[in-house]
Amino acid sequence: MTDNISAEQLRLLIERIERLEEEKKAMADDIKDVYGEAKATGFDTKTMRTIVRLRKMEKHHRDEAEMLLDTYKAALGLA
Repeated sequence: MTDNISAEQLRLLIERIERLEEEKKAMADDIKDVYGEAKATGFDTKTMRTIVRLRKMEKHHRDEAEMLLDTYKAALGLA
């Protein structure tokens, strides 16, 4: 009986994962479409992706990353 329950539980978990993977693919396709729309409108999608990544960061992490970038740029004569 335990093997039957475990097999059924495993099957249900696998099916949930498969559904979530399908949803994730659909979301990724939607995001790609939005970036395509932005590009067609004249926006730079590479910069937009950077902004999205920065907005996900906490302010102190973002400040630290920007400070490091400025330090590296200055060291290389880019500032």
